[in-house]
Amino acid sequence: MSTDTSERSSTEAAAERTDAFDDETAAELAAEIDALREEVADLRDESGDDETSMVIVATKGTLDMAYPPLILASTAAAFGWNVTVFHTFWGLDILHEEKSKNLKLSAVGNPSMPVPNAVAALPGMDSMATRMMNRKIADNGTATIEELIDVSLDQGVDLQACQMTIELMGYDEDDFYDGVTTGVGAATALQRMTDADVQLLV
Repeated sequence: MSTDTSERSSTEAAAERTDAFDDETAAELAAEIDALREEVADLRDESGDDETSMVIVATKGTLDMAYPPLILASTAAAFGWNVTVFHTFWGLDILHEEKSKNLKLSAVGNPSMPVPNAVAALPGMDSMATRMMNRKIADNGTATIEELIDVSLDQGVDLQACQMTIELMGYDEDDFYDGVTTGVGAATALQRMTDADVQLLV
């Protein structure tokens, strides 16, 4: 009789130790899971996984082609997107503080111009088309290129200037608006495009 009682006591004690061990192990595992969840959340915040990103490659420096990349970039940034505009070749003139104020509109080969190419090719036609476009922009109250650049930079858009084009055109880094990122190569631009949700070539 006493042997049975002793065996039951040992069994109960073992069961209690097992339960205690299981409770302790479960608590430790729960704590580790919580810690891992917090770590994953921090990593997501750091990497910006929840943020939509867009890269625009701007290659043209005429007055009409300077607007699309800046309008898209500033609008997307207003939505909270992470936006980069990589300016290369003639697109670099958009970021050039002096040249951006004198961008021209080409009348030749422009199907939207109300004159045939033979007339559009006459001397002075580009200047006239540019004046007409600038007058429309002013009359409509549309933001200027300089204003769009300021808005884009204020909203955190990364306006990048292609380093190879800077050297090719003989520009100086001081020629560009404050806040423009210079010294960016094609490899960096490609990597940014690879990681972006949206890529556009303008």
